[in-house]
Amino acid sequence: MNPAIDPRLIARLSTEFTSLGEQLNVLGRDLRTLHTQVLAEFPGTAGGQGASYPPVAGPVPPMPGPGQSTVPPMGIPAGQMYTVGAPAWPGWTAPGGQQPMPSQPPQRRVVAGRPVRAPWWQREGVISRVLAVAGVAVTLIGVVMLLVLAAQAGFFGPVPRVVAGAVFSGALVAVGARVFAKAGGRVGGIALAATGIAGGYLDVVAMTTLYKWLDPVVGYVVACGIAAGGVALAMRWRSQGLAVLVLAGAALLAPFVTTELALLGFLIVLQIAALPVHLVRDWPWLHVVRTLPAVLTTLVAVVGIALDSGTRAERFEVFAAAIVIAVAGLAGAVLSGRLRANDVTASLSFGAATVPMLAAPLLFSGRVAPTVVSGVFAAVLLLVAVVPWLPKLGAAARVPGHLAVVSALVGAVALFEACVGAVEVQTLPSALFVVAAGFLAVAGQQRSRFAAALGAAFGGLGALSFLFRADPGTLAAQPEAEAHLGLSTALSAVFLLAVLVVAAWTARRLGLLDRESDATVLSVCAGIGGLYAVTALTVSLGVATGSRDGFLAGHGIATVIWMVAATAALLFGLRRLARRSQQAKVALVAGLILTGAALAKLFLFDLATLSGLLRAGAFLVVGVLLLVVGTRYARVFAEMDSRTRSA
Repeated sequence: MNPAIDPRLIARLSTEFTSLGEQLNVLGRDLRTLHTQVLAEFPGTAGGQGASYPPVAGPVPPMPGPGQSTVPPMGIPAGQMYTVGAPAWPGWTAPGGQQPMPSQPPQRRVVAGRPVRAPWWQREGVISRVLAVAGVAVTLIGVVMLLVLAAQAGFFGPVPRVVAGAVFSGALVAVGARVFAKAGGRVGGIALAATGIAGGYLDVVAMTTLYKWLDPVVGYVVACGIAAGGVALAMRWRSQGLAVLVLAGAALLAPFVTTELALLGFLIVLQIAALPVHLVRDWPWLHVVRTLPAVLTTLVAVVGIALDSGTRAERFEVFAAAIVIAVAGLAGAVLSGRLRANDVTASLSFGAATVPMLAAPLLFSGRVAPTVVSGVFAAVLLLVAVVPWLPKLGAAARVPGHLAVVSALVGAVALFEACVGAVEVQTLPSALFVVAAGFLAVAGQQRSRFAAALGAAFGGLGALSFLFRADPGTLAAQPEAEAHLGLSTALSAVFLLAVLVVAAWTARRLGLLDRESDATVLSVCAGIGGLYAVTALTVSLGVATGSRDGFLAGHGIATVIWMVAATAALLFGLRRLARRSQQAKVALVAGLILTGAALAKLFLFDLATLSGLLRAGAFLVVGVLLLVVGTRYARVFAEMDSRTRSA
């Protein structure tokens, strides 16, 4: 018997090791075996004879199981086993009638088999972060008051104000570094450092714009150094929050220091200073914070100058700012996309950075300059969009697919601006149809549904503008037609027919015509659009001749073309009728409907408006076509009946 062995210590160790989990089960079993041996050596009591410690009253409890412990909280005698989070065994009462203390409630409760998170104000670190952000905001507002409001009230002099702001900002950064190095000081250190760095940035803005002590170029360089230092500190501390607070604080309060155009430069400096971060860190919020302030401020400047007719120098300054913002946004998206292909935030931020350039044509008067700006911008963006489709480029030159989509979408908007600025109202449909045909051709070649969607969008816009010029009322009334139709309308109708042809080819390349129902619907829509375009074409050409009967001749030719199309549809359906395909049924129905429409136009419109010779010619041609198709129709059904009887 060895009196140095304490069974209570062994039980406590056994419980502690058991709680470590399944990976330490082997060690736990060994300790329980040792505990059993000790109990066998001291039967009946925990101390035994010769022991130097007092015996434990009551029987020795069994070995603890999972979730149980013999290390009691305050008020429970040592050596007694209790269940974690539950009362002790039934019937047990602590000395003095005290009940066992319950364990602390877990941070997550389980209700109906699913965890329920604690309220946000009870989560660890939430309140401290809220207070830290509020402290940053309030302190920076105080810095702005020191730099601006004190100057307006005449308190102190410019030098004391600037020096006080600089010293205060440097002290905040120093204290923040010391606090960050201590245990639990991460939140406070980040808040203090962010406040100091943003305050120093605002101090430079005031020295450059408010007091005119620094040349703008020098001020931009100094400000870039401060912002880059703050971003570098954020990278060292691995804190996206520090970088976001620095940029957001400086950007939001800089407009309260100055409203001059130099403000655009300081906001762009913030955007550029954060670019290198994306080579190392995946910080999506930094994309947003470094981009939106410069974008919104520049957009406000563009609209303000466009409405207020600013000077030539101001217009070019704002235009240059819009270019730099777009380039910086593209650089950030490319840098981030090459390392992280799923960084969609970078591409969306680039899309936001292009908005000032889309509004930049408002800065220029006339037609040439806005068109050139929009056209060049569209060309650059579309070039970025087609990079993923260039097989000769290496992997290093490729851009993510979502960036290509954003570039193509913004480029399409810029191209629409160029079309609107380059042409007159009567030729706008032709320009839109040409662009639509180009997108559809690319979509068919590359089998890109996104390019097809862009082509369809331009085609829809072109169709709307075409209907605005050549609506059914204009086509039906001779005075309206002679006033609004002409060669430009005829050219637009030709381009519309070309778009329909290219769209049909693209739909086949994309597999949109694989299902018979889809092919039928698309064919019917294309047929209706084609007939309308042909009617507008013939009437416009007739009006363009300048002849008094040109309008009538155009309608007569249109009626004949309608009947030719109806005949072609009926013959196509009769040829495939034996196969009993859906296309044959649809072709026959469409042909019969079109035949009825042609006859209705012939008797209701042409008969009343056409002159004698034109009217006779239209009736003769339509009648011959009806005889041909009627004969063919009867022959096909007779052959089908004979086959049925012979079978």
